[in-house]
Amino acid sequence: MFRILFLTPEIPGNTGNAIRLAAVTGAQLHLVEPLGFDFEDAKLRRAGLDYHDLAVVTVHPSLEAAWTALAPERVYAFTSDGDTPYTDISYRPGDVLLFGRESVGLPEAAKADPHVTARVRLPMLPSLRSLNLANSASIAIYEAWRQNGFAGAQL
Repeated sequence: MFRILFLTPEIPGNTGNAIRLAAVTGAQLHLVEPLGFDFEDAKLRRAGLDYHDLAVVTVHPSLEAAWTALAPERVYAFTSDGDTPYTDISYRPGDVLLFGRESVGLPEAAKADPHVTARVRLPMLPSLRSLNLANSASIAIYEAWRQNGFAGAQL
């Protein structure tokens, strides 16, 4: 299935929501340290509810360690300055959907990483800075899953 990669997430509620998202879509959630919280955080547990045991969540000590573990063929970096609309991608199982931290997004080094296949954007009104991290991941993963016939889902 698809793999969601959060680079140094800061807000426990976003990661909790992403854990639930991973569980209900069959995606894997990968997190790159440092994290802005620990897994005992009440907000993380509340947002993920009882989905923690149903989701595949892996924490990596660095982005390089994540690349080694994931061995990605294609990585889509979601960023407000992306040049490809998210709906123009033909997603395939195994793709990595990369998102940055809530406060600053993806750093330039991550966007320029040779693993990145394309910089992707979600449409927004021009006067606004960004979407919520968990909401952005939800939009992206559901588009990827839709394109693949919602494989494994009860429709």
